[in-house]
Amino acid sequence: MTNSLRVALGLLGFSIFGLVVSDQQVYTRLSYLWGLLIVGSWLWSQLILRGITFKRTPNMKRGQIGEIFSEIFELYNHQRFPRLWLELKDHSPLPGSQGSRVYVMMGGNQGRSNMGRTRLVKRGAFPLGPTTLKGADPFGLFPVSREFPDTDHLLVFPKLVDIERFPGPPGMLPGGEALRRRTHQITPNASNIREYATGDSLSRIHWKSTARRDTLMVKEFELDPMAEIWIFVDGEKDAQAGKPYTPKASVEGIYSQGEEKFQLAPETEEYTATIAASVARYFIKNGREVGLAINNYTSKVLSPDKTGRQLDKILEAMALLRSEGVVPFSAMLTNQCRHLSRGSTVILVTPSVQHDITLAVDQITRLGLRPIVVLINAESFGGDPGTDILAKSISHFGVPVGVISYQDDIGAMLSMIGTQN
Repeated sequence: MTNSLRVALGLLGFSIFGLVVSDQQVYTRLSYLWGLLIVGSWLWSQLILRGITFKRTPNMKRGQIGEIFSEIFELYNHQRFPRLWLELKDHSPLPGSQGSRVYVMMGGNQGRSNMGRTRLVKRGAFPLGPTTLKGADPFGLFPVSREFPDTDHLLVFPKLVDIERFPGPPGMLPGGEALRRRTHQITPNASNIREYATGDSLSRIHWKSTARRDTLMVKEFELDPMAEIWIFVDGEKDAQAGKPYTPKASVEGIYSQGEEKFQLAPETEEYTATIAASVARYFIKNGREVGLAINNYTSKVLSPDKTGRQLDKILEAMALLRSEGVVPFSAMLTNQCRHLSRGSTVILVTPSVQHDITLAVDQITRLGLRPIVVLINAESFGGDPGTDILAKSISHFGVPVGVISYQDDIGAMLSMIGTQN
């Protein structure tokens, strides 16, 4: 019961009491007046939301961090009866959702619409709704509401960055075995020169080096098309770090700021998701088979594939990434990598500063796998120091290592990995 209705009922009761006590005509008229007001307001409230339809139309159902998301909210009055005011309340958990609005004086057989725009600042799956439509009689005695359930969802991927180059799996196998495994997809990019082995194709002979060394030398190709790419994502809760952060979903000044100036949240988890998703896109676009493993609260493993659907699966996994794992990242690496094919490339993405990572990298190398490590500098996010020491320790094994800190150009830093090794 609203305060307005309490007041109206009190006035009605007072008028009736005055009529009973004094039998004056004025109290009779007041009783009729308040009674008609209450009944009329109730009848009005029963009609206010009838014939009203609602529709919300998003401009996308999948987006990524930093993009602008917009929705059109439409109300239409299909009856002749005008509406003095209607309030639309959007309950979507999407940060910065701009659907709530008050509409005044909507005539019969008329519609109103508005557009809500917000910048996507948080990964995850967000229902677009529910939405509540509210109305009332002119005196506010009987407010009524109607809820429209959510019918669409928005999936927000991590921000993707462009990578110019990234270390790929080399042709590790000697002689004819390497050729048989490469098949017709062999690439022309040579990364090293070695001595000729029985079974090597004559087309791979590097004649300048052969003449200089007086022995047959052949080219080793940068990529082995049969080798799988595995991305291991550290979802261990204790390894994460982050600074206090308030997402700014407002689109005010967005055109003056420009997309380039958008900064990711100062959280290692956010950088982990962006790095893993961007590296996966890089290799899948280049025709590589990519697999994914995450040590979250439940281990998630996606078998290697190179189709567009595989990229969608990886992006979805990164959109929903929540670092709540309790199993150490090094333990997952030890358990999972022993099942991988020799020659596979294993890309580790972690903010951990634990020495166990070095031991795991050594073991991965001994298994005939090729590790590449992307360390997220936890100290730059307010976490523990030790990333630089860990990077030096890993590089002693000849393993490509990259260190990415808060506010670094992620694409540029990833493109530099392996160029100085």
